[in-house]
Amino acid sequence: MTIWTKLTAASMVALCSAAAASADAITVYTALEEEEIAAYVEAAQKAMPDTDINVLRLSTGKLGARLLAEAGNPQADVVWGWAVSAMMDPQILEMLEPYAAQGVDVLPAKFRDEGGKWFAPIGYMGAFCVNTARLEEKGLPMPASWKDLENPAFKGEILMPDPNSSGTGYLHVNAVMQSMGEEAGWAQLEAIDPNMAQYTSSGSKPCKSARVGEYTVGISLAFTAMQSVAEGYPLAMVFPEGGVGYELEASGLMAGSDNKEAAKAFLDWTMSDEAIGLYQQYKALITVPGADASQAAEDAGLPSDISTILADIDFVQAAKNQTAVKATWKEKLGR
Repeated sequence: MTIWTKLTAASMVALCSAAAASADAITVYTALEEEEIAAYVEAAQKAMPDTDINVLRLSTGKLGARLLAEAGNPQADVVWGWAVSAMMDPQILEMLEPYAAQGVDVLPAKFRDEGGKWFAPIGYMGAFCVNTARLEEKGLPMPASWKDLENPAFKGEILMPDPNSSGTGYLHVNAVMQSMGEEAGWAQLEAIDPNMAQYTSSGSKPCKSARVGEYTVGISLAFTAMQSVAEGYPLAMVFPEGGVGYELEASGLMAGSDNKEAAKAFLDWTMSDEAIGLYQQYKALITVPGADASQAAEDAGLPSDISTILADIDFVQAAKNQTAVKATWKEKLGR
């Protein structure tokens, strides 16, 4: 098992060439969080002992850029756990080959591509990570909505991911746009901007910075919030009124794979009972019918019926509008 998280261009080429030389190796590109990748890959490697599973973890935006850069000479066999709004880019879909992984038929139709090019048994949700100790120390009110973050008292106290580099960032911006409408949505984000200390390239960093008291509010991931609460940080997981942004994490088979049988076996594993059991330890959003979220999720305040807090997201629209929304963000709020 190999997990690459930081590689030079030269080492990436060397490792990919080594993997390609072996009939018993696959290269998997993913945007899943590092904390969960290790657990999943350890289990998958035991289930597939004759195949070396080499994983490159990149942020959502960087993963897409790499796939497009490699379009003439694909290096990945599988794309695993990547934002479906990015996966639905026509240029990306063209690189994927239809494959019905074993067990995928249990997923409701909206969680798999009708043409068989992707399926999404898991997803991730947004949340405000609020450091309760810093909130009290500074005498700030607990924010319950995006509008609450306009309060000048929060100046310099908020972090948020940049949607141009982070799938989590786009998740939040897309939810604001689709819930409020574009005009009101941009007005809302611009009203909060003066209070922003920084826009980060990482979706989890705002929560991790808030939990250690560097800032009061990290606009981030429910997964990182739940993990932080479980680890004892003085953190509250807040789901903004009006609907929480979420994203499906899709997987698919690369048409240019040199080892499709092993790649298909890996995709089959991602829908196995073992994999679903692991998802229950890490994910707030599992699309497999009958699969419950973790005890940590419940302890952190995730409602048993998450449909009551999720925004009504149109993923086709999210994918279609992504380039324009990111360009507008850069123009209005880029730093």
